[in-house]
Amino acid sequence: MKIKLPLFAAAMFCFLLANQMFAQSSILGYQTAATNQSHRQPIREVALTGTGYELGLQHGQFFKKEIGELITKFKEKTARALNKDISEVMADFYQKTNFDEAIKQWTPELYEEVRGIAEGAGQSFNDIMVFNLLDEFWVYQDNLKNHHCSSMGVPASDGNPGYIAQNMDIEAYTDGYQILLRIARNGDRPEQLILTHPGCIALTGMNEAGIGACMNTLMQLKANTTGLPVAFIVRRITSSTDKDDLLDFIQNVPHASGQNYIIGIKGEVYDFEASANKVVRFDPKNENGTVYHTNHPLVNDDVKEWFKKFDPTLKEEEKPVNSNSFARLAAVQRRVVPSGNIGESAIMEALRSKDDANNPVCRAANAWGLTFGSVIMTLTEKPFL
Repeated sequence: MKIKLPLFAAAMFCFLLANQMFAQSSILGYQTAATNQSHRQPIREVALTGTGYELGLQHGQFFKKEIGELITKFKEKTARALNKDISEVMADFYQKTNFDEAIKQWTPELYEEVRGIAEGAGQSFNDIMVFNLLDEFWVYQDNLKNHHCSSMGVPASDGNPGYIAQNMDIEAYTDGYQILLRIARNGDRPEQLILTHPGCIALTGMNEAGIGACMNTLMQLKANTTGLPVAFIVRRITSSTDKDDLLDFIQNVPHASGQNYIIGIKGEVYDFEASANKVVRFDPKNENGTVYHTNHPLVNDDVKEWFKKFDPTLKEEEKPVNSNSFARLAAVQRRVVPSGNIGESAIMEALRSKDDANNPVCRAANAWGLTFGSVIMTLTEKPFL
């Protein structure tokens, strides 16, 4: 299999990784776009082999230094943001949540992978686990400013490939730590390419069968403190090659936090808004079949009481249509809803857009965060990322 990997970092720094074989032995090339700022380092790729604990141990050992740095940055940033001692914050978070049983039930090998990362990096299990509870920790903080991802999906049609794509926006302290995990095929588990940072099992990714996932936090939806966290759902998706199994899983697993999942299954595209009590498919019935999402619910009304203004059943004039998420959604819609073929150029334009200077789709680094990376997944028999 071949992969082509365009990744656009914040402030329009671009990493364009050239076509190479989608195999463990491949060496990804890259091409950096010129800007008026200093060039970033190329995104590092590391190949991991084995299962569960073995994958994590390799990950932790390879990125031991970086994981230690990120844990320090995370703790300093969190303590400042909450104005509390970090040990008190962590103790309170773990006292109010219990995700271990769901992880062990639904993705036991990933629980072992997290354990392997901790041991390989020489860090505590809880410190590494919280890195893999990104959305769940945002839910704990209950801060709508903590998410700005934008995503879209385009189904295959008229001989053109299908795509899913997104800007992954997270905290600014992660900038410079972008990595790609190439997880080797093992038994029935397909080869996977995962965008993430050291210590985290997944932010987004796809597999060699042309199955991938893009996510958007939906903080307004009700959460489940004993459900399966987002990072583990992502890796469960990228470990699958069976459409029916995958669609059954995403609609029946207990979801830990409100989240939108745009899932590409070869040339098909599905969009689900998941919350503690329901999973609702979003299908706007566009002529070209496109879907799109930012960070507010469009069809799922399982909304927290204090976020009722985001209830999708409200009239348009009652919704916060001038807020950040609505502004970004409008920018994406303008580029992917029109009839006709939507290709890479239109998707790239959407991901780069800054129609509203205060609420851009592509987010330069600021006090809160940045566009950590952008991905376009081409869903064919020879998938490209």
